[in-house]
Amino acid sequence: MVQRTHLTGARVVLPEGVVDHGRVTVEGTRITAVGPAPDAAPGQADPARGQTDPAHSQTDPAHGHADSATAHGERALDLPGGWIVPGFVDLHVHGGGGASFSAGTPEESMTAIRTHRAHGTTTMLASTVTGDLDDLARQAATLSELVEQGELAGIHFEGPFISPHRCGAHQPSLLRAPDPADVRKLVDAARGTARMMTLAPELPGGLESVRLLADSGVLAAVGHTDSTYEATIEAIRAGATVATHLFNAMPSLLHRTPGPVAALLEDERVTVELINDGTHLHPAMLELAFHRAGADRVAFITDAMGAAGMSDGRYPLGPMEVEVKEGVARISGGPTAGSIAGSTLTLDRAFRRAVTIDGLGVVETVRAMSATPARLLGIADRVGSLEVGKDADLVVLDDDFRLRGVMRRGAWVVHPELG
Repeated sequence: MVQRTHLTGARVVLPEGVVDHGRVTVEGTRITAVGPAPDAAPGQADPARGQTDPAHSQTDPAHGHADSATAHGERALDLPGGWIVPGFVDLHVHGGGGASFSAGTPEESMTAIRTHRAHGTTTMLASTVTGDLDDLARQAATLSELVEQGELAGIHFEGPFISPHRCGAHQPSLLRAPDPADVRKLVDAARGTARMMTLAPELPGGLESVRLLADSGVLAAVGHTDSTYEATIEAIRAGATVATHLFNAMPSLLHRTPGPVAALLEDERVTVELINDGTHLHPAMLELAFHRAGADRVAFITDAMGAAGMSDGRYPLGPMEVEVKEGVARISGGPTAGSIAGSTLTLDRAFRRAVTIDGLGVVETVRAMSATPARLLGIADRVGSLEVGKDADLVVLDDDFRLRGVMRRGAWVVHPELG
């Protein structure tokens, strides 16, 4: 008998707003009902946190009415004072738990995946780091198997086709212009699992490579770039639809030379990544991005490297070594020593910071954390929101927005009663 679980008593964040005293019903791997709990008074929503549709209640007719009584094979889990939000979707993560996707082994990759799942990220892309093309192709072959097994949503290539003037934590000697033949080599190595590639479109072959990626169904992301405003507009017209960690590793927004930031923010076709860890962005820049682009075009990411979920120390990042002090990762030696090297962020911390420090509403934070990246990846029919028929991917938070539980495809990764 398939277990049916009713999660009750929490505030449930739906696409339309917040339902106080809501209920989410899970059967097997799917959500089969969402809405107000049977004994909840309709219309009780906190205006500061979102609106409730009093009539809103979804039920899958094949599984009976959402208000049916608990019976054999069913369980009710009461979560008073908490929140239930969709599982987080991370477009950009390099590792965690002391492991890196760039190591190119299934064991290290699964360590990173499990680390971020335990912090609420139920869907993620595996991001690579600049390296030799043949080595990147081998990494892609390994990661593609994990995509095919359902552990990952795809592969994100960050580098080597980026600007030497904005390389950040990438090895300068391994950078190269985006020759379309090389771009095609990596896409082919991923065997249909490449979902995004970051490149600097101003480099030779940049625009042609953007067109190639767009024609191949791979998201072309502008990042680690020294592009001008005008050149960035050309890249968007060629098919670029993502800004890799907006503001970071690109020219600053200036009054006479607006650079790529202005072009990426103003175009409705572009989704902008933001690293909300308190280190990468000043709160005013976060507010600017949300004011101009809105939650439907902002995707919170971690850009996490292997130290995510770990203590301070030294960690590898591709061919580079990183030292983490007080949670901030920096390259420890070589020509880019001192450069910020990704983050040690997890998305549950990014969520809590957005709501409690940055003053964002819960509903718009959920969009940026789940719905927007899911839609960008073309998987919003399965994940990114709490709706009937979708995967039972959800995160339970307490009243102070600290993580209490994580469910992925109907199975508890972190059980609220135990975690």
